[in-house]
Amino acid sequence: MSSNTITVTLSQLAKMIDHSLLHPTMTDADITDGLRIARTNNVATACVKPYLIPLAKKELTGSDVLVCPVIGFPHGNSTTEIKVMEATAAAKQGGKEIDMVVNVGKVLGGDWDYVTEEIRQINEAVTDHGAILKVIFENDYLQEEHIVRLCEICTQLGVAFVKTSTGYGFVKQNDGSYNYRGATVKHLKLMRENSGPNVQIKAAGGVRTLDDLLHVMKLGVTRIGATATVAILEEARKRGIGNEPTKVSFKPMSEEGLGGY
Repeated sequence: MSSNTITVTLSQLAKMIDHSLLHPTMTDADITDGLRIARTNNVATACVKPYLIPLAKKELTGSDVLVCPVIGFPHGNSTTEIKVMEATAAAKQGGKEIDMVVNVGKVLGGDWDYVTEEIRQINEAVTDHGAILKVIFENDYLQEEHIVRLCEICTQLGVAFVKTSTGYGFVKQNDGSYNYRGATVKHLKLMRENSGPNVQIKAAGGVRTLDDLLHVMKLGVTRIGATATVAILEEARKRGIGNEPTKVSFKPMSEEGLGGY
């Protein structure tokens, strides 16, 4: 079916990816290895914790892979003042794209003035220093009405990206375990429909395969957060995707998930 095909190039796919290096147990050696993967594959950015900005800049020197630090990560519970300071410092150090987590409790409580003012201040701090902001919603914690309102706020404020998840938004399940869906088809459609044309969508958490990536591209997503960068791009090469635009088909995922759980 034509709805399950898309025309892409390998470099286009690579520049869809923020290579995620955010797990709390990663050592500097692990990070260095990850940065080499980001550089070798010429992805969009390497997504790192703030203390790693100097190392990331060093390893990515001479490439056009940008440094993408995270702010208030992963739970978004720092004060607005601290988040602004952290974002400002990250941009001054060389972070070109800043991924910031909203205050989830304030979102759930409907304190939209607080939420709006926090995003506004951080967006201004980031853009004043030559970077752009991605606002992480953590959709697993939210209802559809919260996601819609956040999209409206970010559109109003001129934020560059809205983002589904941190990848660490674990929710307690009925069996007592903790897990998360991350980016779902249903939520990505909702975010695209309720964000202005100048606001891009980043899918994170659950985008683990080439099929997942191609599907979210078809939905209007322009960036993903991924740890499976190498596997995704190797699969693309196996399917004949190279420098020339290539039409490929993909296996569509359900509304409730991509990689899912």
